[in-house]
Parts: sequence; C-alpha cells; structure tokens
Amino acid sequence: MESPTRTLPAEAAPAPTTFPDSMSSGDFKAAFRNHAAGVSVITADDGSGPVALTATSVISVSADPPLLVFSVSSQSSSSATITSSDTVVVHLLEADQLELARLGATSGIDRFAQRSAWSRLTTGEPVFHAAPVWIRGRIISRMDAGTSTVIAVHALQSNVAGDSAAGDAPDAEPLVYHNRTWHRLGSHSRITTA
Repeated sequence: MESPTRTLPAEAAPAPTTFPDSMSSGDFKAAFRNHAAGVSVITADDGSGPVALTATSVISVSADPPLLVFSVSSQSSSSATITSSDTVVVHLLEADQLELARLGATSGIDRFAQRSAWSRLTTGEPVFHAAPVWIRGRIISRMDAGTSTVIAVHALQSNVAGDSAAGDAPDAEPLVYHNRTWHRLGSHSRITTA
C-alpha cells in the first residue's frame, strides 16, 4: 500500500529566509567541488508532460521504510513539474550512461525526443531504458531550502539490472561528479575494502 503525502506539523517553525552570517556562495561552491557525488537522473510527469533532470544530491536516508531524498533547484526548467508530482523515478547511473546524465543536465532541449530511449511505467512515470537501476517512489515531503526544494521520497518499486540485482556488482562503475568533471569509479580507483 502506498503511503500518503505527509507535511510538516503546523507547529513547526518556518525556516529563516535570510542568513546574515553566511559564507559567500562562491566559497560554498568551492568547498563542495572537492566532494564527489553519485549521478542520477530524476524523471516525473504531473500531467503536463514528462521532465528530467540530472542530480548529484540523491541520498538514501532509511532502509526501513525505504526512503531517499534529493534537492531540485528552482532555476531548473523541470523544477515545477517535479515538485508538483505525486511520484518520481530516480535513475542511478553508471559511467556507461554519461550521455543520459548529459541529457538531463542540458537545458533548452527536448529530453524525450528520442522515443526509443524511454517509455512509461504502467503507473505512468517516464523511465529511461539505459539506466541499470531505477527506483519509483512517492513524494512524502517537500521543504523549501534557499533556492532549492528538498524532496523526500518513499521507494515503492525498483528495477536492478544485471549483476547489481544479486547485490554484488564487481564490474559496476558508477558515474561520479567531482570538481565540475564526470568520473568513473572502478577497481582502478579502489583504495581499500570496507
């Protein structure tokens, strides 16, 4: 059974909209350039047509219940559709899907022009076939955070292809974004095992 959308309690204080003692946005961006992040493409359709965007903010926050969060900038052309949708699909990318990552990151184009690259799930959401892993989820919370919206998602369904389905993907090479550059993680970048 899918969980209903939850909102913050009425007594929760709104987040401040100005922060007088902030570091500069340039310094903040410079600090995070050295923080590598996995690359995902998020798709949704609120009834006005499919949208997609590339994100490096996707993180898992709970396995039971299965929850993830990501943020979407208000400057993104996909922002309004994603934030108003009930459900989204989060595609977790490997290095072989660099073109899909670029597609979601390029503004001013029809990201769904190549009809053979995507289809709709039986529940209606757009999904790209190239992604080895995707998770369909229901949005359960939205929080304004500066010029972005942080979105919490309850995972409802996933598709995991190939070796990843067994929980052990020795040949998987995730796509990572670091210092304004795309990177491939693999055995060549391993320092030690956990």
